[in-house]
Amino acid sequence: MEQPAIKFENVWKIYKLGRVEVPALRGLNIEIKRGEHVAIMGPSGSGKSTFLHLAGALDRPTRGRVLIEGRDPSKMSDEELSRLRNELIGFVFQTFNLIPRLTALENVMLPLAIKGVNGEERMRRAKEALEMVGLARRMNHRPIELSGGEQQRVAIARAIVTSPRIILADEPTGNLDSASAAEVVDLLTRLNRELGVTLVVVTHNPETAAPAKRIVRMRDGVVYEEN
Repeated sequence: MEQPAIKFENVWKIYKLGRVEVPALRGLNIEIKRGEHVAIMGPSGSGKSTFLHLAGALDRPTRGRVLIEGRDPSKMSDEELSRLRNELIGFVFQTFNLIPRLTALENVMLPLAIKGVNGEERMRRAKEALEMVGLARRMNHRPIELSGGEQQRVAIARAIVTSPRIILADEPTGNLDSASAAEVVDLLTRLNRELGVTLVVVTHNPETAAPAKRIVRMRDGVVYEEN
């Protein structure tokens, strides 16, 4: 039986602020199948960003278990975690996180350099990724020379260049105007449909969530509604 892309089993995440314990997740149970397009919605403080950090193996649960394609990141070494993230997961953040002095092409090549891919292959795959997001003519421009929507598309190209099986997007349209936001949502939806990647989008924007096949609403660290 095929393992789900992401599975949370009674997951608690508790942050300590001095002597005060603040639970961000309270026994969260959720399963996301491979190839699914899921939107996670909820107000500020609902636990959705904490969910994304755990789903991306960027943090460990206080209690319970997170499984990524059947693997438990809490049992991995730092080196194994880095390999898991680099090979399996692509991240798209609200703030783009591009390196200003590098061109779009060089930004997209970075994850492949970390992975040890040779220079010629890095360039070929980075160009393919930028072509896929419609930026073939802008690949030699630096971030300051690109619009917000174009910068986010560079970030998406960087996320897919390693051929991940899971894309985690944290408020990917939060810093964009409505037209650019619609383009980014369409692009992510197309990647899910055409490449078969599992797509999880954390957002407070109903328009960003609308194309998802499943919308999960969180509140106080648990799921309270799905549709």
